[in-house]
Amino acid sequence: MEDSSEPLKPHCLVLSYPVQGHLNPMLQFSKRLLHKGVTVTLVTVKSMSKTLHGSLSSGTSITLEAISDGFDDGGIGAAGSPEAYIERFWKVGPETLSNLVERLISSGPLPTCIVYDSFLPWALDVAHKFGLVGAAFFTQSCAVNSVFYHCQKGWLEVPVKKQVLLPGMPPLEPQDMPSFVHDVVSYPAVSAMLVNQFSNIDKVDWVLCNTVYELDQEVADWFMKILPFRAIGPTVPSTYLDNRLEQDKEYGFSIFQPEHDTTMKWLSTKPKGSVVYVSFGSMAELKIDQMHELAIGLKRSNCYFLWVVRSSEAEKLPQGFANGPEASQKGLIVTWCPQLEVLAHEALGLFVTHCGWNSTLEALSLGAPMLAIPQWTDQATNAKYIMDVWKMGLRPQVDEERGVVTSEEIEHCIMKVMAGETWKKMRENAGQWRKITKDAVGEGGSSDRNIEEFVAKLQQ
Repeated sequence: MEDSSEPLKPHCLVLSYPVQGHLNPMLQFSKRLLHKGVTVTLVTVKSMSKTLHGSLSSGTSITLEAISDGFDDGGIGAAGSPEAYIERFWKVGPETLSNLVERLISSGPLPTCIVYDSFLPWALDVAHKFGLVGAAFFTQSCAVNSVFYHCQKGWLEVPVKKQVLLPGMPPLEPQDMPSFVHDVVSYPAVSAMLVNQFSNIDKVDWVLCNTVYELDQEVADWFMKILPFRAIGPTVPSTYLDNRLEQDKEYGFSIFQPEHDTTMKWLSTKPKGSVVYVSFGSMAELKIDQMHELAIGLKRSNCYFLWVVRSSEAEKLPQGFANGPEASQKGLIVTWCPQLEVLAHEALGLFVTHCGWNSTLEALSLGAPMLAIPQWTDQATNAKYIMDVWKMGLRPQVDEERGVVTSEEIEHCIMKVMAGETWKKMRENAGQWRKITKDAVGEGGSSDRNIEEFVAKLQQ
């Protein structure tokens, strides 16, 4: 007979915005909660649930549930525009999430808390309607969250056209700000969504941020004075950090199929620290001019290079480049690759990145020096920190007339990082940050303690 005095395990519904860069961090956090004894139900939209179900079918006891975003067959792609998707999801989402909570209340397991993607602030209203704990989960950095918080409060005038000084942050020029802040006109719907992350934040029970306290200590301290804010990252698979979660080597979800064997066999033939790895993530779209300049810069550097070019971007490569001598002799071009394994490989010398927050955290966690070429969203702010705060990368100058980083600038920066004192110093800094991120999620580390505190409160 079970001991009735034993408290019920907390049950968290974890609701993600339906894109890979948001789903994977929340899935990794779910694994951490599971490890702490929490029952976890991952909630996604119907269009994504079929793909995700295969990823979760083995090796985890995380349950999967789906709600409607109003586009059950095609998801975001079927909406036609960000405006249409946001309008429909924000109308349908609260109702279908409420239906899920009602079903779980009647049939179990009884939910305790909704951990929701900060992009979906209406989920807090659903949580509180049913008397559940509401925890906002931010997938961006402390610095970027601070910028949007200031915008939502009306403390920062947008579009930003001059240097900005915010609490605990270095001076930010307009080009260091998230694109949605200095170029609001180009992204009106997305800009509004990002600012509205904070629309009801004063009512939230917890604010969980996918970062490491020590990475951005002053901004984290500022947030902790005004909100129930805790850093719980990095949400990188445990194998590359503390190794406390068994067989946790991959995120468990990818919209692209990595060319694993081809990539790793090629890397294994290259000398230590000799490879320039280039990837602009799952969403960034480069201009044709930028693709050409990057190709020429890689060629001129005469370094080995591994370049991820998604199928949708392949036609932007210079004619004959992918099949020409440049790629066959010095490089490998793949449509997708196992990025964590690449960043952890001893052959890696430099990571040329768009500075998406997930990629940035992975590079910090694995000690990979970076060449920062941000494209949009939060990436420019991340690039500012990579170069000037964490000092483990360079940010090439953009040719103002053409709006691209030239091949000469790319070649110059690659050579500067791959050789000499710059490389040595960045490697030292990268090693320090790698230890800090690893310690944070290790037993008793800053993020581990914050997750423990969160779980303990749910058990009360």
